[in-house]
Amino acid sequence: QVQLVESGGGLVQAGGSLRLSCAGSGRTFSNRNMGWFRQAPGKEREFVAYITWSGSTPYYTDSVKGRFTISRDNAKNTVYLQMNSLKPEDTAVYYCAARRRSSSGTYYELTEYDYWGQGTQVTVSS
Repeated sequence: QVQLVESGGGLVQAGGSLRLSCAGSGRTFSNRNMGWFRQAPGKEREFVAYITWSGSTPYYTDSVKGRFTISRDNAKNTVYLQMNSLKPEDTAVYYCAARRRSSSGTYYELTEYDYWGQGTQVTVSS
């Protein structure tokens, strides 16, 4: 079992920065590949960023490349999402998720993940 708790969201002006944290519990956390997703009002949940259990090979959706950085500290059971140069279109609830240990799909598909946090709100004002 993996439990995930996000924090670090808030209200920020366009061009500002936020760092989201996802604290995981459970002895298998450090073996899990992790993703960040977001859901804006009236829209479907979408992939944002992905990191393997070792911290290598991050992937990003095109709209955040060069602005967002995903990282993790397995000693602290925490995954981070550093968000810089924020835009109003980044406004959403952000979720972290743990990818299934046995997966056959691709890292950006929601069905690849079996544990989700409760989400943290990010609001970017113009």
